[in-house]
Amino acid sequence: MTTDEVLAGVGPRLRQMRKEREVTLAALSETTGISVSTLSRLESGLRKPSLELLLPIARAHQVALDELVGAPPTDDPRVRSKPIVMGGRTHWPLTRQPGGLQAYKVLEPKRRQEPDPRTHEGYEWLYVLSGKLRIVLGEHDVVLTAGEAAEFDTRVPHWFGSTGEGPVEFLSLFGPQGERMHVRARPKGA
Repeated sequence: MTTDEVLAGVGPRLRQMRKEREVTLAALSETTGISVSTLSRLESGLRKPSLELLLPIARAHQVALDELVGAPPTDDPRVRSKPIVMGGRTHWPLTRQPGGLQAYKVLEPKRRQEPDPRTHEGYEWLYVLSGKLRIVLGEHDVVLTAGEAAEFDTRVPHWFGSTGEGPVEFLSLFGPQGERMHVRARPKGA
């Protein structure tokens, strides 16, 4: 990958990272001391990234500089993701490539929330590691416990979160283009 190709990918990566963290340009500007217009030009690719601009942004997002510039992965096969907190949930990305199927380990804290079902393109698969996960999917309102899984088309109004009895830890596989996840299971008694 050439230097120009690496630099061209920085802007979209900055925008995606900021939006994933639900941070406005104004808030990022206040945290970094970089003007809103400079941040906007960086994200749109109209300004070349420099170390002086990227270091404060990396500190603000609490990520390594490598994540901002998309440094090629080393031969180390371990996934070393930094947690992302969005809407009170902590997400650990388990996949490295943007687009396509994404995998996350998610920790939802103990809290009672009023379900607010949403829709969007894609297909999701959830597997509960510990705790209880409440899922509202269309007309269904179910609770999954450790070892149980659910999969659904995200165009159906859906919401999921803690039952309020305690935290819940689960895996989420999401395919934005509607890819279906398949689980192979042995028949009972086998």
